[in-house]
Amino acid sequence: MHRYRFLLFRPLQLLPVLLGISIITFAMVRAIPGDPARILLGVRSTPAALARIRAQFGLDEPLWVQYLYFLRNLLHGELGKSIVYRVDTLKLIGSRLEPTVWLVAGSVLLAIIITVPLAAMAARHRGGVWDQCIRLFTTAGLGFPAFWLGIMMIIVFSVTLGWFPVSGYGDELTERLHHMALPCFTVALALSAVLIRNLRASLLMEMGSDYVVAARARGQRESRIFWRHVLPNSLVPTINLLAVNIGWLIGSTVVIESVFAIPGMGQLLIKAIFSRDYMVVQGVVIVFALATVTVNLLADVLTVALDPRVKL
Repeated sequence: MHRYRFLLFRPLQLLPVLLGISIITFAMVRAIPGDPARILLGVRSTPAALARIRAQFGLDEPLWVQYLYFLRNLLHGELGKSIVYRVDTLKLIGSRLEPTVWLVAGSVLLAIIITVPLAAMAARHRGGVWDQCIRLFTTAGLGFPAFWLGIMMIIVFSVTLGWFPVSGYGDELTERLHHMALPCFTVALALSAVLIRNLRASLLMEMGSDYVVAARARGQRESRIFWRHVLPNSLVPTINLLAVNIGWLIGSTVVIESVFAIPGMGQLLIKAIFSRDYMVVQGVVIVFALATVTVNLLADVLTVALDPRVKL
């Protein structure tokens, strides 16, 4: 268990990261031109009404005082109150969290299902037809933007073939699975393109290792060597790459949720930015940042579990 001692101090190392993200977000969102009070009340707002709204939400205080209020609320497990929705930010984010979790989890699951067999096929048939086709697929996946790929998926599978809904989230479990299949597949295609190339390279490197040559010399079957020894040892770099790309994956949900009209945190973030809803923007970014660092911590745990030689 001494290999897992990093779990005692690693969460403490993540606190400065979250603090830095909160400072940058706080400064950047307030650098956006526009007055939240004026946006909320409209063009016919009076100076007295504007002053009342600014005082109600603390917008008339100096920036450093507003940031201290934000940190105080954060330490008490609160994220302030939304200017536009007039509800607690944490409650608002909680109502939008489920669709985003479905999208991220489904995308990662589909990406793994796509990555492992295709990378294994490409590595075992290096230089062959299958390898060339899979490399062409990954190159195309890296070149297509997520929003364009999502629009093409809607045109082909929703409008033309009618297999999936064009937009929405659904109410029951089966409806949600039906609605989320196409968005998850769209994100998984873009994500798997990176993972396949990485896993293929790792597999090829492991297949030339000394222990593989020794196993072949002992007469072990090629399939047994590949699936029992080569593949597990090749997964560590891919797991770390997947963890690094979680930030990109969370960012891409903003685009995909807008394309497929999914009522998740991505759409909430876009609306909050346009309406200058500072508390919601800060809350969503903090939740995204917390999810990212948590996933990276889990990736470190999996790396240590898969490779006993690694010590963090």
